Amino acid sequence: MVRLEEHKHSTEDKPIEILAAPAKVYIHLAQHIGKPCAPLVKVGEEVLLGQGIGSVEAHVWAPVHSSVSGKVSAIIDWPHPVSGRGKVVVIENNGLDKLFPQLATRNPQPENLSADQIREIVRDAGIVGMGGASFPTHVKLKPSKPVDTLIINGAECEPYLTGDYRLMIEKTDEILKGIGLVERALGVKKVYIAIEDNKPAAIKIFQDRVQVLKSQYPQGGEKQLIKNVLKKEVPSGKLPFDIGVVVQNVGTVFAIYEAVYLGKPLYERIVTVTGSCLANPKNLLVRIGTPIKELINYCAPLKEEPAKIIIGGPMMGIAQYTDEVPVIKSTTAVLLMSAQEAKAREEIFCIRCGECVRHCPSGLMPCMINLASEKELWPQAKQYGALDCIECGCCSYVCPANRRLVQSIRRAKIECI
Repeated sequence: MVRLEEHKHSTEDKPIEILAAPAKVYIHLAQHIGKPCAPLVKVGEEVLLGQGIGSVEAHVWAPVHSSVSGKVSAIIDWPHPVSGRGKVVVIENNGLDKLFPQLATRNPQPENLSADQIREIVRDAGIVGMGGASFPTHVKLKPSKPVDTLIINGAECEPYLTGDYRLMIEKTDEILKGIGLVERALGVKKVYIAIEDNKPAAIKIFQDRVQVLKSQYPQGGEKQLIKNVLKKEVPSGKLPFDIGVVVQNVGTVFAIYEAVYLGKPLYERIVTVTGSCLANPKNLLVRIGTPIKELINYCAPLKEEPAKIIIGGPMMGIAQYTDEVPVIKSTTAVLLMSAQEAKAREEIFCIRCGECVRHCPSGLMPCMINLASEKELWPQAKQYGALDCIECGCCSYVCPANRRLVQSIRRAKIECI
């Protein structure tokens, strides 16, 4: 693990602002880990806010909902912030925000809901992991093995990101109610709210329920969080529930609260819009499907043209080739980097210093996986633990030879699966 410059000062004290819905939204049908959805609507059809527009028959999936009311104008391929391109439902916003009737009339009594009913509501709301992983939450709420511990992830360890921090400050009661729902769905006995020590206001608010952690990267990774909170390790090839633990992001439990108490599907999320190129960085509540250029324009003027636009943080985020790409459920941030910040360093031969090994939070030897990947020795790459890599970027960050370690390990993972 490494200590990074945090760059959170620009937005950590900025309250969440609501960005008005755009004239047109581009809602991707693949916003989760698992099988992509198929469209439930046709071109020319009128849709309502919160109406389901995408679904599929699969074990790992999450439905997709309209983030505005209006008319479906197209179903086309469009830039995707993670996979490059994907199918979107384009909806022209009529500005009415007319709510889907089933949502308007839904009035559940949360205190009377069973675990199965909570999971059903979460599934129907299309909730996925909001920290960036986008794993369908209803699947995570029904682990195949007994669990006794829930960890709420409020670490937000990536530089620049402050959306979770603001959410914890501004929506404390709602998050606590969401935690209660997850407790009931899982039947757990122990709950920890894990927050890094660079978030004093959030620590003070949650008080005795907080597990304070050192501010270091990648503290927010599931396996790292479990190790630092519980002093337990998730074995290679296993998942947290294999040792009786489930981890949920604070944004996810807030979305669960909204789904159960308000009957609200996941059609908007908080996005940190920041970077040295922006004059007015902000934390924004944004409708899913909003092109990121709308977020950038809202935070204008630009102090300089960005050399690189990243969705997510600088360590694990993905550089974008267009500002037409829309916000999806896993979009935590839009980061605008200057030419100086984005300047690529010259890559040289590995000098066998071992820095990547010393700092790998998963206990791997990135240099050896990289070597196997370069020579396309996939069995050896797998033997060195390529599939256990969490792609945090620590190895590339500390490498004095500027080796593109994460990229080569990512390729090895694809070939090893």
